[in-house]
Amino acid sequence: MKKIARISLVCSISVALLLLFSAVSRAGEKKPITIKKDDKCQVCGMFVAGYPTWVAEIIFNDGTYAVFDGPKDMFRYYFTIAKYSPGKKRSDINAIYVTEYYSAKFMDARKGVLFVQGSDVMGPMGPDLVPVDTLDHAKVFMKDHQAKKILKFDEVKKEDLR
Repeated sequence: MKKIARISLVCSISVALLLLFSAVSRAGEKKPITIKKDDKCQVCGMFVAGYPTWVAEIIFNDGTYAVFDGPKDMFRYYFTIAKYSPGKKRSDINAIYVTEYYSAKFMDARKGVLFVQGSDVMGPMGPDLVPVDTLDHAKVFMKDHQAKKILKFDEVKKEDLR
């Protein structure tokens, strides 16, 4: 009987710890913010609500955020964060979201999204990096829109933003 009680106790503790760690993990994940009518792009100053299919966001660990009217401005901000948000560093970033081209849904910019450069598709400020969710979609987009290059998040460089 003591052995069964011990096994039951160990199982109960294990389940409790699993639930606790799961809750803590979820609490640390920042979800995309809902764009407000008066949210402005941190780089160019445009109101972003008018461009829901291009919105990008950077969410910081402290809950503050920066929104952008397209991925290109989001990368400009990301590369020179101190210029736009003195006191903030890349290490303060919790999440980065972009609006995926085909689904118009927010996706994690650093995981699984590809950026297609040099296409005939114009963002709110002209030529932009177009976020797509798969390599197959990127190749189709590239062919359909005369694009030049497919990049992962960490492959995008300042010179790609011209």
